[in-house]
Amino acid sequence: MLHRRILSIWFPRLAAERVLRGEPALGEAPFAVVAEVGNSTTLASLNVAASKAGLRRDMGLRDAQALCPDLVTRSLDPLREAAFLSGLRRWAGRFSPWVAEQGDEGLVLDISGCAHLFGGEQGLLDRIAEDCARLHLTQQCGVADTLGAAWAVARYAGAPVGAARSGDAIDQEARATRSRAQKRRNWERGGVAPAPRALPHDTPRIIAPGQTRAALAPLPVSALRLAPETVAGLVRMGLRRIGELSETPRGALARRFGVEVVRRLDQALGSEPEPVSPARPAHSFAVRLSFPDPIGLEADILAGLDRLLPPLCSRLEQAGQGARRVRLILYRVDRSLQVLEVGLARPAQDPARIRSLLVLRMSDVEAGYGIDTLRLVAHVTEPLNPTQHKGHLAAVEAARALQNPDGGAAVEALISRLGARVGLESITRLHPADSHIPEKTAKVVQAAFSAPATDWPAPAGPRPLRMFPPEAVATECNARPPQIFRWRRRVFHSLSAVGPERITPEWWLDDPNWRSGPRDYWRVETETGERLWLFEALGAETSGGWYVQGDFG
Repeated sequence: MLHRRILSIWFPRLAAERVLRGEPALGEAPFAVVAEVGNSTTLASLNVAASKAGLRRDMGLRDAQALCPDLVTRSLDPLREAAFLSGLRRWAGRFSPWVAEQGDEGLVLDISGCAHLFGGEQGLLDRIAEDCARLHLTQQCGVADTLGAAWAVARYAGAPVGAARSGDAIDQEARATRSRAQKRRNWERGGVAPAPRALPHDTPRIIAPGQTRAALAPLPVSALRLAPETVAGLVRMGLRRIGELSETPRGALARRFGVEVVRRLDQALGSEPEPVSPARPAHSFAVRLSFPDPIGLEADILAGLDRLLPPLCSRLEQAGQGARRVRLILYRVDRSLQVLEVGLARPAQDPARIRSLLVLRMSDVEAGYGIDTLRLVAHVTEPLNPTQHKGHLAAVEAARALQNPDGGAAVEALISRLGARVGLESITRLHPADSHIPEKTAKVVQAAFSAPATDWPAPAGPRPLRMFPPEAVATECNARPPQIFRWRRRVFHSLSAVGPERITPEWWLDDPNWRSGPRDYWRVETETGERLWLFEALGAETSGGWYVQGDFG
């Protein structure tokens, strides 16, 4: 019977060593990667020199600089750390096809039936150590029957256990003794920590099959992947090691600390299964074409594009994806390159649609001394459901939709073509907004990433064809609406008026444009033919007055 064997690889200095790989000039100086935690800056990762100088993770930056003035720091970049760990996951695929990321600094491999290919489990660990040495990475490995046990062995086997909190912790002592306790525990404020206590015996990195419980017994309870506050509570109860925890009644543990403690213990000991879920490889939609001789004519580039588009669209169709942004990369013989990028209004798998957009950008190509390679990448994709064809009738309906000016396909094709010229972000459309304020009844959205709105609510009254910010008018009478008023250096005489339509401001929002209070709107037609939208401000905080806000055309 094949025993399930799990390998856990921990990179304790991953962030620091990633930066040092790109900046070898830092040399052997103390180096740390810092991160913002709350309102403080702490050390997130250290190199070997910084650890030898007495620094430790989670130490405050000011305390670290006081202890080591020569410390060099860089800010933590979570995205780059994740990308680097993803690259290490692909590297670990040479040892097992079942690889997954474990936290921010570790990998987990299911090596069941794989270790004999590398001379056994010890030979596999030696191979990993050699590869990491070439990569200038620090690693610690652990092999066990369960994922939890392998994680614990990789991080805690043979490691010292710091002095645990006793039952009379500082937060449990009387006020009169806390000052002396603070002096005794000065290392928590950046001082020199006391010498840690070592484990009773050297726990092996490789736990033999069936020996999980005995190997985990001397390890601290923090090796069970528990929250720090849970570990502190267990230590206050006197449960410092996994062996002591496993002998405690489970019902009492679950009532006091929750079922997470019992679940993690069962996972580490193998009572509860914990499968390794490998990360699914990301789809890559890219094709490449190299030429024996450099090309520079537009016809040659289009001929190469015609050879690249069918296989790219075939890959998209097989994956059920449609291209939203396509990038054509042209590599010149002088090792420079040019990138042409186009966007589509909706996901597409049709080579003709993508080709028509790239043709519009051919005038931007600068061949230079010649182009020897073309690479076509669909770097932004979206799921695209397959279309069920119904024969000749469906083809006729599709052709009519393309010829119909109001058809959705024609509008999207137009948006794609315009976007290839001015950018998809520059093409917008209006969508209804939930507001009764006239100028807030619509919001502007990007046309390529939204569907045409069909649920426009009926307005409370006619709205002007053009609407602009309110402009004050001068009146010489108290009539409502005014019979004679002056606007834009012209004098207007009212011929007819319809209204009023009262609109009140949104009291739950403080809009500076509506601090004038309620308004009474009128549709006024003048003797010279203008049809204007006038309103009277009725707010108590203002002196009132008449304004023009729109023109009905």
